[in-house]
Amino acid sequence: MSLTPIADFVRGYAAADVSRLHMPGHKGRGPLGCEALDLTEIAGADELYEAGGIIAQSEANTARLFGTVATCYGAEGSSQCIRAMLFLALQAAPAGQGRPLLLAARNAHKALLYAAALLDFDIEWLWPAPDGQGSLCACPVSPAQLAAALSRLAAAGRRPFAAYLTSPDYLGGVQDVAALAPVCHACGVPLLVDNAHGAYLRFLPGGSRHPIGLGADLCCDSAHKTLPVLTGGAYLHLGHGLLAPDTAAMRGAMCLFGSTSPSYLILQSLDLCAAALAGEWPARLAACIGAVDGLKRDLEALCPGLVRPSEPLKVVLDGGALGCTGRALADMLRAHKAECEYADGRYVVLMFAPGNLPRDYARVREAMADAAARPQAGQALPGLPAGIWARLAAEAAPRCTIRQAVFGRQQRVPAGQALGRVCALPTVACPPAVPIAVSGEAIGPAAAELFRYYGVEEAAVLTE
Repeated sequence: MSLTPIADFVRGYAAADVSRLHMPGHKGRGPLGCEALDLTEIAGADELYEAGGIIAQSEANTARLFGTVATCYGAEGSSQCIRAMLFLALQAAPAGQGRPLLLAARNAHKALLYAAALLDFDIEWLWPAPDGQGSLCACPVSPAQLAAALSRLAAAGRRPFAAYLTSPDYLGGVQDVAALAPVCHACGVPLLVDNAHGAYLRFLPGGSRHPIGLGADLCCDSAHKTLPVLTGGAYLHLGHGLLAPDTAAMRGAMCLFGSTSPSYLILQSLDLCAAALAGEWPARLAACIGAVDGLKRDLEALCPGLVRPSEPLKVVLDGGALGCTGRALADMLRAHKAECEYADGRYVVLMFAPGNLPRDYARVREAMADAAARPQAGQALPGLPAGIWARLAAEAAPRCTIRQAVFGRQQRVPAGQALGRVCALPTVACPPAVPIAVSGEAIGPAAAELFRYYGVEEAAVLTE
């Protein structure tokens, strides 16, 4: 059986010089140079959401590599997979429990809120520690905190249809999925993980730390974020836990939220990635992690406190250690021909992968050496005010459902005029698209303070 059945078919078709009397309209020719490999669901090419041929073979190859019960391909990123896995968990929930409820860590991507609007469920939030002064992007959850939340809901006669975590988060924080999964399962609650940034965790040199292997019931990976895959390539993984949808149900859930014209260029990249993962890519990953570790050590020696602890492929820099903002550090990196993934008033996020060259590491070292020599590059922002999360949580009681807010009549107003109004669309500092204000919640003083901190200038609110 071929390791690359999709790519093999497409290459053979391109070489056969067939008259293309089908979509797409470029007919295999065009200025990009990749048009000959861009197909649609013709005879022999299989169908993504009813796969029984080469796509099904490729997905089975990938499922074996990840150790999953089943893996489905997606061509529209983790956003599609997030909606699909929530749909599957919602379908499996016992009937007669009132409005469906999800228990979720607050640092979720806005795709979760759009899923809540489309599927019409409520969210009970898990918040960062009340005295936390970290970041909008971080929300570490302890087993005790999770158990207390589930117990509190049970005492109120409510059981969430799932618990939902983002791990790794945008700043490289990783949840203890191995400890959290049993807490969920003891209450009969499936655990869903947005693992968009962590597809590579399955292939770590010291052994897998992928959420599925640690007990997650469903998990989404943005393959394109850390693996050699084109933008948009993603996986929906089914684990060995409480949920047991068949593959047809998984594909149906993906189809519900995806285009019926998936990109065959993306599908080929997912297919070819499976061959790389089965070959020499894990060894390249190990070498890359070693290089990133060396870079982190060098930068920390240059300026203690500059490097924030994070998962292996991220380097997260704290501009406060150099007396400047994260955005100023990003500008310094650009001056050295290095572009970051994300920068805000405090942090810069750099994402590495085996495709990076030695010069990329050198440029970061040179840029940070220059920044250390010129600490006046920008004015450092203080950390988030003490108690900000406790104040935000106290303000965040919903005024209406997420669905009612997202689909309600709304207007955009300057952030300074949003105080007291009900948030319509989630208000985010983008990237990373983690909401400050959630649809249906009133925007209070703590949210307004975070708007200013993260530089949010407008908010979508319900019309009065």
